Parts: sequence; C-alpha cells; structure tokens
Amino acid sequence: MECTVNWAGQPHAMGSRSGMTFVAETGSGHTLVMDGAPDDAKPENGGANLAPRPMETVLAGTGGCTAYDVVLILKRGRHDVRGCSVKLTSERAPADPKVFTKIHMHFTVSGKGLAASAVERAIAMSHDKYCSATIMLGKTAEITTSFELLEA
Repeated sequence: MECTVNWAGQPHAMGSRSGMTFVAETGSGHTLVMDGAPDDAKPENGGANLAPRPMETVLAGTGGCTAYDVVLILKRGRHDVRGCSVKLTSERAPADPKVFTKIHMHFTVSGKGLAASAVERAIAMSHDKYCSATIMLGKTAEITTSFELLEA
C-alpha cells in the first residue's frame, strides 16, 4: 500500500505558497483533500477549513474499516443486514503528540431478523481481530463500543 501527500497550499503572486491544504493520492488511484483549522494567532500557520483535518481522516478511516468488517462478517454469516453506520466520538491528549486517548464507536445496524448476538459478535470480531485501524489506535486509546439494532 502506498500514498503520496502533496502540499497544495494557496499560491501567491510571488510564487510561494501559504495555507495548510494537502492532497493525498492513494496507490489505488484516488485523491483525498485535507486541510488545517484556521489559526487566528498565526494565520500563516493555519488552514482555511476547506477539508477534513488529517486526524479526522484517521478517525473516519477507522470507522470505515470497522463498519466494513461488521457488514462483511454479517453477510458471510448469511444474515440479512440492510444498513450499518458507526458514529465515532473521541478524545485526544492535550499535549503533542495529540494521540487519541479515548474512542467510542456506536453502531446502528439494520436488517431483517438480525439477532443482537450476531451483531455483537461481528463488532467484537472486528474490534479484536480484523480492523487494522482499531487495533493500531488501541495502542494509545481506550476503545469502547455500543450498538443498536433496527428491524428493516
């Protein structure tokens, strides 16, 4: 797996760049734009809030990784899963490096005749065995999960 991240910034007349916009080009041929938050104290160091922050993309990727696992595990178990979303809330360390210290994942899974035990098992399998992102972040963050099951 590979990815190239280029600083896009905002070009100025003198040829230099400012801003904190970055464009990632993934090995699978996709692009992802990231930006920083505005910095009122030092505008030259801040972003323009044009795209997600890099750490937001880490959190989003983690949610995508675990939701993918949950859906795949349920489908492989021949469960009639119809929908899956996961809301992630997090806390970060106050000082650099501002790693994630707590992440809570709340899953909403819908399906026809889905058993709560099957959903609980799929989430646990993702959390404990399959989701690379969750397992990596679990080295610095306490990760908790919850779920609700909706009949579709």
